[in-house]
Amino acid sequence: MPAQRPHSHTLALALALAASAPALAADNLCSVRKAGPAPTVVELYTSEGCSSCPPAEAWLNGLKGRTDVLALAFHVNYWDKLGWPDRFASAEATERQYRLASLDGQRGVYTPQVRVSGRDWRRWPDLPSAATALTLAAAPTLQLARDGDAVVVRVDASARSGALAGYWAVLEDNHETRVRAGENAGATLRHHHVVRLYQPVADWQASQGHSARLSVSRGVPAHPRRVAFVVVDAATQRPLQAAVLAC
Repeated sequence: MPAQRPHSHTLALALALAASAPALAADNLCSVRKAGPAPTVVELYTSEGCSSCPPAEAWLNGLKGRTDVLALAFHVNYWDKLGWPDRFASAEATERQYRLASLDGQRGVYTPQVRVSGRDWRRWPDLPSAATALTLAAAPTLQLARDGDAVVVRVDASARSGALAGYWAVLEDNHETRVRAGENAGATLRHHHVVRLYQPVADWQASQGHSARLSVSRGVPAHPRRVAFVVVDAATQRPLQAAVLAC
């Protein structure tokens, strides 16, 4: 469905980013290090008000647990005015979809849209094989660690040149919505990989390294929260590396 460009609004989740991060506290609870081949980043642009979206969401839900894939469900807000406001929708997700479409030379956006490794991908439920997926030399190394009520990332991309960028994505699983109006009226929708917070990180030079800090709570047990950081090429926005912290 074509959509109008929305106005931005502030997400309810609290966040704070810094150009550099302090040393981790000694009582840090968990950490993860990601080096070598990057996972396949799969983005779904979806809405609870879109009748053709539930099959795509069911497929994305089925990717849960795969360590070779980072699945992200971005709920857009341009369906909200058509009878059912999606409680997970955000202007930030919609703006991201428009920005990536513009980079690709696309005239508009649609739902459900799947992007794989930064590119529009219309062949889902199939995913590119390891042989045909985007391959990257000298992938950055990421270190994610929780420091109290914050997550710290450190990026080492010294083997690369040029400008990098990145983004945080805070994900929640096990959500369920009983839709009472709109195109999916009467349906019960189940969601995993829901992006509850999306926060871009400004460009930096690969040779300089980078660190940043995100203030984010652990959420509630009913909806396990994961914090992902994705490093991208600043010019193309193609993912170069991604890591996920599940604590």
